[in-house]
Amino acid sequence: MKTKFSDFSKIKKKYLKFIKSQEVAGESFKDKLGQLNNYYIPISEMIYKNYSKNKRTSIIGLSGGQGIGKSTISNILKIILKEKFNLETVTFSIDDFYKTLGDRKKMSKTVSKLFLTRGVPGTHDTKMLLNCLLKLKKKSFSTILIPKFDKSIDNRCKKNKWIKVLKKPDVVIFEGWCVGARAQKNNSLIKSINPLERLEDKNLIWRKRINYELKNKYKKIFNLIDILIFLKVPSFRYVYKWRLLQEKKLQKTSKGKKIMSNKQVKKFIMFYERITRHMLKTSSFISNVLINIDTKHCLKSIKFN
Repeated sequence: MKTKFSDFSKIKKKYLKFIKSQEVAGESFKDKLGQLNNYYIPISEMIYKNYSKNKRTSIIGLSGGQGIGKSTISNILKIILKEKFNLETVTFSIDDFYKTLGDRKKMSKTVSKLFLTRGVPGTHDTKMLLNCLLKLKKKSFSTILIPKFDKSIDNRCKKNKWIKVLKKPDVVIFEGWCVGARAQKNNSLIKSINPLERLEDKNLIWRKRINYELKNKYKKIFNLIDILIFLKVPSFRYVYKWRLLQEKKLQKTSKGKKIMSNKQVKKFIMFYERITRHMLKTSSFISNVLINIDTKHCLKSIKFN
């Protein structure tokens, strides 16, 4: 059994330092300590209880729309789990398991041209992702490499930049916009929901393939999740607004590399719209923890299911 730490001041110090590093001009975090006490610590306690009960690596899914703050929350939980409960945590994104640009080019020629754009189910290397999660859970642990994806070049990083996990983790936080998503009924795919679907997927091939992927390969992956946390946006239009902010952050860390324009972002999120809207409708019964985000990008309320 892991030993608990009781030094709240240490947690507070590391948490505030990390929050400060994530703030950009014109965008600062509100009620920092209130969110720590009312959201992050209770969630961390839930994760700790799950780990203690099962006595094995806990897989935590963290889901929510584009630019909502999943990576930030993953790292906050990692800090608390280490300082309060002495739990070793590995965090990564489903985005890091995107297929290579070359593989997506092949898929765009053999299935649908829309699969060239990364993001939707079908554009991830599901075999690699499933094997990675199974290895992280395995009792007999050996060093694991977790891939990294560079969005500014739209391709996987070289292996020397991958994350090397040397020690068996107590907790794995696996985040992504579609983590935990469920397939839709086939008849719900017929009506187009945006210009992208209406003009570029007239025969429904792209939609049907995505749905097939969710029913099969992705379901096997998501079934490994012990606790699913869902971050719920007020409405889909905020996905666009916050994705623009994400691009702004990427611009700061990827000097000289290609960043999407506002127009490109608007089209880009159309690829994500169908599943995002479906998850917003089903979030209350697919998640173990539901966090509502307000229009100012702050945590508004939390519900443990």
